[in-house]
Order: sequence, then structure tokens, then C-alpha cells
Amino acid sequence: MKKIARAFLLFLLTATTATAQKNYVSEVWVADNGNGTYKNPILYADYSDPDACRVGDDYYMTSSSFNCLPGLQILHSKDLVNWTIIGAAVPYALPPIEEIERPEHGNRVWAPSIRHHKGEFYIFWGDPDQGAFMVKAKDPKGPWSEPVLVKPGKGIIDTSPLWDDDGKVYMVHGYAGSRAQLKSIIAICELTPDASKVVTQSRIIFDGHDNHETVEGPKFYKRNGYYYIFAPAGGVPTGWQLVLRSKNVYGPYEDKIVLHQGKTDINGPHQGAWVDTTTGEDWFLHFQDVGAYGRIVHLQPVKWVNDWPVIGIDKDGDGCGEPVKTHKKPNVGKTYPICTPQESDEFDGYTLSPQWQWHANINEKWAYFAGDKGFARLYSYPVVKEYKNLWDVANLMLQKTPADNFAATMKLTFKPTTKYKGERTGLVVMGLDYAGLILENTDNGLILSQVECMKADKGTPEQVNKSVNLKDGTVYLKVQFSYDGSKIGASEGGHDYVVMCNFSYSLDGKKYQKLGNAFQAKEGKWIGAKIGTFCTRPAIVTNDGGWTEIDWFRITKK
Repeated sequence: MKKIARAFLLFLLTATTATAQKNYVSEVWVADNGNGTYKNPILYADYSDPDACRVGDDYYMTSSSFNCLPGLQILHSKDLVNWTIIGAAVPYALPPIEEIERPEHGNRVWAPSIRHHKGEFYIFWGDPDQGAFMVKAKDPKGPWSEPVLVKPGKGIIDTSPLWDDDGKVYMVHGYAGSRAQLKSIIAICELTPDASKVVTQSRIIFDGHDNHETVEGPKFYKRNGYYYIFAPAGGVPTGWQLVLRSKNVYGPYEDKIVLHQGKTDINGPHQGAWVDTTTGEDWFLHFQDVGAYGRIVHLQPVKWVNDWPVIGIDKDGDGCGEPVKTHKKPNVGKTYPICTPQESDEFDGYTLSPQWQWHANINEKWAYFAGDKGFARLYSYPVVKEYKNLWDVANLMLQKTPADNFAATMKLTFKPTTKYKGERTGLVVMGLDYAGLILENTDNGLILSQVECMKADKGTPEQVNKSVNLKDGTVYLKVQFSYDGSKIGASEGGHDYVVMCNFSYSLDGKKYQKLGNAFQAKEGKWIGAKIGTFCTRPAIVTNDGGWTEIDWFRITKK
């Protein structure tokens, strides 16, 4: 009877967890106002360079994932406002697969596009060091095919396909100046009918050097006999949304600015996806760079005037819109429940929950997800021999920051080996600079330290601000994120938002004590600051080590 009862309990737990994740509602940021309107951003999280497509009544979104795995997270929505994570198109590894996993900070997956054609989903992206890749699937939840290198070439980025009416397939893309020694241009090439390989060289069809410096991120569409290329220009924090159009796929293309910051405080509004509804409305998803929080996602209404899109609200009638802060929700014919991307995790599942990403290709030996026991066990994995700080660590299990003001709290039990010292675990806020609460087994026992590392990407060692001795390995760790809207840096575009983090710990989960110094969060390499945990040991030869057991990780207001 006990076995039957336990099996039934596990069934209920699994079902409840699945339901809770499907209908997860954040405590810290909900874009749906519940009265038929929404507020921007619809996603206060770093879904950089978003792209989306509609299939029937469903919308699917993906975004740049750079070096983070699972890569190309897939989000689903019914109304363009409420989104949930349903999977990832690259679940384990990106080529090349190295024997020793190393973070490829800022590399790998740049500016993807997601499309649906004849019953299959396609995602294209540019790897700045290798070329244009593609994966496909019949179900957006997966499984997805192995990545195919469609067009090899250093510096080829920001790829988007188009299936034309005559059966031909084209791909538009940009170039990364850091690899190609040329930028601010847009090019088009033709692909095989299955979109797996190029059949022509790329032809440059637009040069932005004169009026649209740093034009990039093109998205390819066709409407009313026109070929359209939606492309951001002017730089990430300060630019505008450009649209090109032509009656011929290779041009010549006319150009028009259709969205800019105007008199709003939404800097650099550009790069995203044009989608429509079954009721005949048009909408545009784009990002805004907000420094440490990354590139957050906004939703703008679209009106077509003389076969040009006008994005946002055109207050002065010049054909160029400004972003909206609040607006009536898209008319999709129905009303759907409020939901948000998953954040908190009770670790009641048997696989990595979809909000988490590791910092490199995934090693199956990093973690054991013991859903029946209600924890995730992270094994202490050796750091690389040339280790300087956590910037060198691949097995960081992190997620995006979900709002402007929130707290992240976790309960863990550290069980290091007694064979040697130097195993570490804890709570970390990771970026070019990072800080955290680090628990380490030392010659003096377990020590909890608040550390910070400035210019981690330059190999700077960590600095310990304050430490306390712990008698037990079970501890509650907390970081409070606070953003004051009046404290914006003076850099061009006003995108250096000052985000402060304060750390505290508890031995009983009730009374928390502050530890160490306040830390100003810093973005990573092309990504926002991320929060999460890890478990490491020194780079010495041994056949086993200890571990940390993460009981839960929760995102709350305070």
C-alpha cells in the first residue's frame, strides 16, 4: 500500500508541477494588466534579439542565447502578451564540442529567426566564427534536428530565410565587423529547396554606411508584392528601426525609419519580429537595452500606410512611430489566462527546468535532478587548470533577471568531501563584474563569504568583503535587486541603469542577516546579468568529490 500511495503521490506531484509551470505567474513582473490592456516591457528579461512567428492561433518566440545552453529557448503565447517557456531548440551542445567545456562568452548563437513552412519549424542563426546555422522540427517543443551549417563564413550573422511564391528560398544576413572586417551592410543569397545549403554567393543589397550606420539584424518578409527587410540601425542602445522594401528580391530597396525613441524613455527601440493576428491586426516585438538587465522585450502596434509599416504611435504623422508604455491588448479573438516565463523552482522534476541555462555545452555529469527527493544535486566539478575566477567556469547554472526590483532566495545544503579542501558553492550574480555569497570548505571549516570580482572577464581575482563561519552546511542565501529610475548613467542613450544588489543569509529561513557590501550589477558579454548557482572543486586529479543540494530557488518581491 505504501508503494501504491507513494506512486500516486509522485503522479500528483508531477502533474501539479507541470500545471504550475504551464500557468506560472510571476510575483515580480506581469505585463497583462487584467483589464484588456498591457504594459511594456511584456518580458522584463534578457530575451535579446527576439524573433517570432504565428502558426494558427499560436505564437512562438526565440532569441539570442550566445554561449548559454540549452540554447535557443522557445517561448509560446496565445495573445503576444502572456508567454511561457516550452523548450529549447539546442538542448545540449553547439559545435564544435570541446573535450573540456569552456564558456564561449558572447559567441555562438546570434540573432536567430524562427519560421514555419509546410508543417515544419525552422530556426536560423549566425555564429560569428563559423557561419549560418539551421535547425528544424515538426513540433516547437522538439525534438529539433542537429544544427546544419547552411553557409560557412566568418562574420556571417543575423540570418533570416524567406520561402518565395515561386518555390525559391532566400536568406538575408548581416556581417559582424569584428570578424568580417566589414559591417553596416545587408546581403542576400539563395538556398536549396530544403533550406539546408547555399546555392549562390551573397549579394550586397543595402549599404547603411551613409545614413544607417550599424544596420544589422535583418528579418525577411513578403507582403502585397513587396519584399520587406526589417533591420535595426544606429547601434544597440541608441538606434532606430529601419524598413527596406522592393518589388525585386535583390533590390534596389527603398528605406524608411518606422520607429524611433522620439520623446519617450525607451532607448534604441529596434530589432525584432513583425507578426499578425487572425483578426487582421499587426504587431511588432522588439528589444530595449537596459544595461545590467539586458535586452528586454516590448510589444508595439503596427499600422500599414501606403505599404509602409508604422510601428508604435505616430503622434506627428510623419510615418515614424514612438514606443507605447501601455496599450490595448492584441485582438486574437479570445481571452487567455495570465502567465509568465518560469522563474522559481522547487526542483520537483527530473530534468533541468526550462528557465535555467548552463554557461557552456552541457556535461551530463554536472547535476542529478532528484524530483522524488525534491532537490537538484550539483556535483563539484573541477575548474580548468588556468582558472582565475568564475568567468572561467562552464557549470554555472543561471537564469535571466525577471524584473527591475526583486529578490532571489535559495536553500542549499553543502556536502563537500573530506578528502581535500577548496570545494565551493553558493549564490552568484554573474556578469563582466560579479558578486555572490560563496560557501567553501576550508582548513577552518565551512566559511560563507560575500565576494565580488570586478572585471572578471580580464582575469581579476575575487575579493572577499566579509566572511562568517558556519557549523552546518544548510543555509539560505538571498540577493535583493533594486533599481532606482532616477539613477541612470550619463552614457549616450541613457542605458546604464544603476542596479544595486544586497546580499544576506539565514540559518533558519526566517531571520536574514546582511553580509558584505552592496554590489552594482553588471551585464555579461552581450547578455544581461544572470543569477543562479554552481559547485566546483580545484583542478586536481581525483576520482570523486562532494556536492551541493539545492532544495529550492525562489523569485519574490522581497
